[in-house]
Amino acid sequence: MKNKFGKLALLAILLIAFVVVFNFAKIKKLYHTIRLFDEDVIVQNFQNMDSKYPTTKLTKSKNPLILPSDLKYTPIESFKFKDSIFSFDKYLEATRTEGLLIIHKDTIIHEQYSNDLEQNESHISWSMSKSFIAAMMGIAYDKGMYQLDDKITDHLPQFKDTGYDNVEIEDILQMSSGIGFNEDYGDFNSDINKFGRAFATGSSLEEFARSLKRAKEPGSFFHYVSLDTQVLGILLIKLTGKNLTELTQQWLWNSIGMEHDGEWIVDNNNLELALGGLNASLRDFSKLGLLYLNDGKLNGKQIVSKNWIEKSLNISEDHLQPDQLTHSSNHHGYGYQWWIPQKDDGDYFMVGIYNQFVYIQPKKDLIIAKLSANHHFKTEGSITKDIHLAMFKTMASKFEDVLTEVTE
Repeated sequence: MKNKFGKLALLAILLIAFVVVFNFAKIKKLYHTIRLFDEDVIVQNFQNMDSKYPTTKLTKSKNPLILPSDLKYTPIESFKFKDSIFSFDKYLEATRTEGLLIIHKDTIIHEQYSNDLEQNESHISWSMSKSFIAAMMGIAYDKGMYQLDDKITDHLPQFKDTGYDNVEIEDILQMSSGIGFNEDYGDFNSDINKFGRAFATGSSLEEFARSLKRAKEPGSFFHYVSLDTQVLGILLIKLTGKNLTELTQQWLWNSIGMEHDGEWIVDNNNLELALGGLNASLRDFSKLGLLYLNDGKLNGKQIVSKNWIEKSLNISEDHLQPDQLTHSSNHHGYGYQWWIPQKDDGDYFMVGIYNQFVYIQPKKDLIIAKLSANHHFKTEGSITKDIHLAMFKTMASKFEDVLTEVTE
């Protein structure tokens, strides 16, 4: 009898070992995902995503755009948010800022790095990836590959009988697809966290997008759904016959003149994580801001049309405007994958969770880019976006005064 139980125990151990060996990559990926935002590893993770997940490589441009540097600017000492005064330096520290870059009239006037981030090192963008996808959607639009009122299922028939059936492309660009989706990163059972675990265990990004259901009439209500951008990425692949890595390399990395290598995180089918998987250096993230600030022209080339830039930042429809809470689930305005806090002020920004930003203030010819690993994000939520926005707006409003003090 003992011998029989011994053989059964040995068999069980062998079966467990077999499962572990043949699923080691999946188990490792899931483990990294579960611990991705933990305080003791978040900084290292954000700077080394290519060691945690499968990636494809973007190679630095052979003709990089090297911006001149004149590091004469010292940022503000403090800023106000609601009834509180924040120390600028202490807030950077509290949000575990890894890089801060300020560009004025195509010149770098302030650049600092901390928490082991290097100037040439790539860092996860999270949802700033969405603005890069939007830029490539603009290039495809300029090439006549689709029309904004085309139905997504005209180009992607595999999305028929899903929540995306007959949704116009422009509605997807504006996060107005009507898809029901809970994007609360602090809720373990939210749709976005279920998506993260599904991705970690090898599920197809496309299959997950096809599983989503419609909750509202498309084009009538703004609701942030990261999978909308994933669908746009799949559309770009269908329109061009190239994967997103090839398109990003050709249409952006080479054309804009990116200085450093980057990466796209991919799923088990080598489909890029369009909704948040782009990794790049702080300088190269900021160059997309420069592209939009300069009406689509950069590095001596018209990369995307001025018409597309204007469309991207147009929030004339009620449900896209700031503070239209009767029409929207968010108090910031939204264009084509860009946030627009106050249309009259003219500023706009791209943002990723855990406080990644590229903020543009055209009136001051100013770009502020920030990379962070704020482990408090899950508990603080969207309030960190609003505090950062207050900080950037204060920096922009006091920009000339501070710069004058430095140069005198």
